[in-house]
Parts: sequence; structure tokens; C-alpha cells
Amino acid sequence: MAKVEYADMIKTVSGALTKINKKSPHAVDQKMVLATHRVAETQNVGSCNRIYVRGLSSVTRTSDPTAHELEIRGKFEAVAKAVALRRKDLMNISTDQANFLAQKDQPGGKKTLRAYLWKVCGDAYDAQHGN
Repeated sequence: MAKVEYADMIKTVSGALTKINKKSPHAVDQKMVLATHRVAETQNVGSCNRIYVRGLSSVTRTSDPTAHELEIRGKFEAVAKAVALRRKDLMNISTDQANFLAQKDQPGGKKTLRAYLWKVCGDAYDAQHGN
């Protein structure tokens, strides 16, 4: 395993440093560089930083989506469209804002109007589809 040491001015690096452009015709030739920083105690002092290099084959899915995954994707798509329409509906915007403010400070209340609309539209989708 490789060991990573950063310059004194850089404390930690975590996340994707470069990504693969999957739409590019040269995607097969590209590499993704991923850096991780482990905060937990380790036996070897200074071995908490790692860098991984991955090609397209390690990022591309190899199996077909299951029926459950397709169902979840369908729900997400339908709820996203409903939220977009509801945010633009001028007839209901004042009631949505009033209902949002009423539940905002309650336990389990949504803290943003967008999250509140996702909950409302998601609940409506579940009621309509018997979930």
C-alpha cells in the first residue's frame, strides 16, 4: 500500500481529486484519483492518508438494476416532477409556506421549504401507490 505525505501547509486531503468524464470518448483511458483521510487512531503513526487510482471499469456498474431499484428510481422521478410543479404553482405557494412555517420548529419538522415539499409530495406518492 502506498503512503502519502503532504506538504506542511496541507493538513489533509479527502475526496476525488480527479474524476472520469463518462461522456468523453476517451473515458476508458482516464483515471480517477481518490484521496482518503482516516481520523481514527491507527497502529502505524502517519498512515492515515491514502490515495487510490481507479479506472472506468471499477466505476461502471456490472449488474442490471433490480426491480426494487427501478421502483425507487421511478418514485424519485415522479416526486421530483411533483415538487418542481408545486414550487411554481402560484395558487398554493402561500398555503405551502404557512404549513411549512407551522411544522418547521416541531420535532422531526423539515428545516427548508424544499425538504418540506419533498416530504409532502413523497407522502402523496406513497398514498397514491399504496406504499
